[in-house]
Amino acid sequence: MKPSAYDYFLPEENLVLKPAEPRDSSKLFVYNTKTDEIAFDRFYNLDKYLPKNSFLVLNNTKVLPARVEMKKENGGKTIVLFLVNIPSIIPSDRSRSAGEGVEGSVIQAMADRKINIGEKLFFDNKHFVEILSQKENIFKLKYNFSREKLLALLKKYGTMPVPLYLKKTPLDRNELLEKYQTIFAKKEGSSAAPTASLHFTNRIFDKLEKKGIKKYFVTLHVGLGTFAPLTYENLKTKKLHEEYFEVDSNSLQCFKTLKSEGKRLVAVGTTVVRTLESKARHHVFSTASPQRGPRRLSQKQVSSLSKTDLFIFPPYDFRMVDILITNFHLPKSSLMMLVEAFLQHKKAKRNLVELYNMAIKNNFRFYSFGDVMLIL
Repeated sequence: MKPSAYDYFLPEENLVLKPAEPRDSSKLFVYNTKTDEIAFDRFYNLDKYLPKNSFLVLNNTKVLPARVEMKKENGGKTIVLFLVNIPSIIPSDRSRSAGEGVEGSVIQAMADRKINIGEKLFFDNKHFVEILSQKENIFKLKYNFSREKLLALLKKYGTMPVPLYLKKTPLDRNELLEKYQTIFAKKEGSSAAPTASLHFTNRIFDKLEKKGIKKYFVTLHVGLGTFAPLTYENLKTKKLHEEYFEVDSNSLQCFKTLKSEGKRLVAVGTTVVRTLESKARHHVFSTASPQRGPRRLSQKQVSSLSKTDLFIFPPYDFRMVDILITNFHLPKSSLMMLVEAFLQHKKAKRNLVELYNMAIKNNFRFYSFGDVMLIL
């Protein structure tokens, strides 16, 4: 499990700062692990490669514009990145329906320069947060207004928390609000986009629907840990950063039924993989035989909001995912290890670095706004 085994050189021209236009015109790298065949196409032809007896599972999390330039009490400025993928800020369905507003709440954040405990940072003349504590580069901030108001302030003053390698993107604030968001984003709470889903358009969904391929949704609120380099602690404990996810009971039951009927689950992105495999670890997804039918799920097995620190690396026995759609990831990252684990699970003849080097040679674009890979 050495990160150095997942290293590769990416030429500058393969790193793109804005997405394809339209978004479904991204290049598609298709790898069939059974035949060892490789094809290059465009994402709008995805329906040609997915089998009829498959179904999609996508992540419907919504990215919040959580990076805000705030004023300090001494007149200076600092850029604060609010870590919104935690329950204290994620609005639950219950709180939405009840109009709940928690006063005096706490949220974690990061800042681009030194700030002091007890200092106040201002959104505007009326609304501010106060620094409560600091642990390494993470601060705890207190805000004395409702959670709903904080969300409104982020939407008013914030920008999308794109990764640092997109710092020089030519897209302005409004363009990023659209481009760094999936067309089906619904549940607010992510600090980053589930990038494999950025390629989807209604045109794609219509073509898949005509082929009989249906789509379903789960939620995983992506944290900044998804971009963080692997640490010694990760490798020692075999655990990653925590992220919060939600899978409703109807979807769980549906996935079990479809799997028992021999349908193949297509996970759109590593966040979906992490969500489903986290559930599978708790035996929620144990496969039922078609004759006996799917086992009913107890209420204890169905959690509205759970957290996972699952670290998927080779070897790993995938219990739910049959086909994977994923972007091209950063070198020596946990995401590369997850995809390599999937290749090995599928008994692929090629490793991920070999496939990446082939993609680079054929001018595929990498990272958040880059192209996409389909592993069959």
